[in-house]
Amino acid sequence: MKRVVAALIVKDGSILICQRTERQTMPLKWEFPGGKIEPGESEEAALRRELEEELGIAATIGGKVTQFRHTYLSGGVVELNFFVVEEFTGAIQNRIFRDARWIRKEDLTDYDFLDADVMLVKDIASGKIALTGPKTCR
Repeated sequence: MKRVVAALIVKDGSILICQRTERQTMPLKWEFPGGKIEPGESEEAALRRELEEELGIAATIGGKVTQFRHTYLSGGVVELNFFVVEEFTGAIQNRIFRDARWIRKEDLTDYDFLDADVMLVKDIASGKIALTGPKTCR
């Protein structure tokens, strides 16, 4: 099972979403930035590292919003851990994605997200999941 972390980066009522390139698995799908947790790495440390690598920012990792497992039709299983990020330093730089954009939370369902993210996207867009919380890690 692959363990992954992802950031729900919020700013001024918008959320950052990123689109995979044509060369990646599940091409052109939208997702939240993040990536694999390396052996011996904490979830928060992995997310800080991934956000620096992918977006060039130093993030303050907030509270965990949710954690769940998803099984793809191929049989692959992924454990997803989502954290809110309300504070970061540096300007967002799109280093690996086809596109990265700020959108209103209500518009999330207009985008073709990874299958594993669809239920979370619906819950955020409907307001069922709030994206504010205490800062827990730096």
